[in-house]
Amino acid sequence: MKAIVISAHGGPEVLTVTELPDPVPADGEILIRVKAFGLNHAEAYMRAGAWGEVAAVPGIECAGLVESDPSGRLAAGTTVVAILGGMGRTRNGSYAELVTVPATNVVAVRSQLGWAELAAVPEVYATAWSGLFGNLDLRAGESVLVRGATSALGQAAVNLAVDHGARVLATTRNPAHAALLRDLGAHEVLIDDGRLAARTGAAAPAVDAVLDIVGNSTLRDSLRLVRPRGRVCQIGFLGGFAPVPDFDPITDLPSGVRLSFYASAFVLGTPEFPLTDVPLDAIYAKVEAGTLAAAPARVFHFEDIVEAHRIMENGTALGKMTVTLD
Repeated sequence: MKAIVISAHGGPEVLTVTELPDPVPADGEILIRVKAFGLNHAEAYMRAGAWGEVAAVPGIECAGLVESDPSGRLAAGTTVVAILGGMGRTRNGSYAELVTVPATNVVAVRSQLGWAELAAVPEVYATAWSGLFGNLDLRAGESVLVRGATSALGQAAVNLAVDHGARVLATTRNPAHAALLRDLGAHEVLIDDGRLAARTGAAAPAVDAVLDIVGNSTLRDSLRLVRPRGRVCQIGFLGGFAPVPDFDPITDLPSGVRLSFYASAFVLGTPEFPLTDVPLDAIYAKVEAGTLAAAPARVFHFEDIVEAHRIMENGTALGKMTVTLD
């Protein structure tokens, strides 16, 4: 099969198209013929070596057709999406014509969307849904601030929270991107300099919840943005992996505020965090109906993977990017 491999840790140029033997599914696995896959920042971290030694073939999600299911649960030719399950990290991932995935991380989908559109949904929507409704227990009528909202994950979170009936505040570092977030339904857009809590009045009202995709560099500030007994969920590291220096719960964690963390790459599909908890069928139906704006911002061909990673890293796509194999 044709696959993209990490030839060495480094920049986008280390991604190389090559030939590998076709994988064979073991018990409890499903072999998928990949039709398209989404691009994720996690794959850039793995490629660069930020997560240590990883699998040769990156890719943590895909859309495609069942090639073989030893259990017989899914018939050959069934349209499926696959998310995580060690793909790209502990096992070869979806940047390939064929991939084996734990059955717990494969879902059959009923949708008329094209392959590029199908592949734009799974990872970001499953992660955003888990953070908003699993960790934060967001309810209709509550207010939530999505920090890092112009990222693909952030846009998915804004979409889901607005659809759920929440009042959504969204942040961006670039004023030129405010219109994009308003078009997604954000009720208010804040220009984020990392010190939102220092502002007063309507510019930084106390919210019920914060979904922080920027991560450690803004965590202290996010904890000060919620009301008493509010909730904060850290779900990304757009601001880098450097730890929060000298974090002290006595001074940095307001009394009653609940702080949680969600790492989809490590837990989604496990017994404690089953993929079946995420209503992917309902999400796809809303994408088809136009209720959720989940179309990919850019679509690339398989051979253009280096350019796709360059665009992902410089942040100019302003949304989810996908790669097709047809």
